[in-house]
Amino acid sequence: MDAKTCNESRVVRTSRVFPNDVNNHNTLFGGKLMSDIDMVASISATRHSRKGIVTASTDSVDFLHPITQQDSVCIESFITWTGTSSMEVFVKVIAENLLTGNRKIAATAFLTFVALDEHGKPTQVPKIIPETEEEKKLFETGQERAEKRKLHRKSSKELAAYFTTIKPWE
Repeated sequence: MDAKTCNESRVVRTSRVFPNDVNNHNTLFGGKLMSDIDMVASISATRHSRKGIVTASTDSVDFLHPITQQDSVCIESFITWTGTSSMEVFVKVIAENLLTGNRKIAATAFLTFVALDEHGKPTQVPKIIPETEEEKKLFETGQERAEKRKLHRKSSKELAAYFTTIKPWE
């Protein structure tokens, strides 16, 4: 299976912030941004694998600066690291004040997707070739994040074993 560049999976989406998108602080709802991040990242994963995909995890979303109604929101995503069937997607959110032109990194996120074959089973994905300094840095640190994800998932499964599915009202 041939390797692909990060750029082949790159997705860029820019939108405005409208009144129904903001919370009581007049900043973009975090949940709306998280939904948009997942949608854009899923396109990157599909472009890379050219398979059906599922979100395996949202590894992190870091809100760094509030986004206001004066801002546009540019969400950029691309594949940064791959396993056998898994793909790590990095998402960078840039807020641009439309009146001043000032731009800032408003949020970053890492998500993991798994490619599926026609039977819904995990299937192999192409390796990744980083080209820019940003892509190389993310690629070089990808294995470490993958190992942390594995440990976190194991810990989550162990903790979930203690939870009940009993209805609280019974």
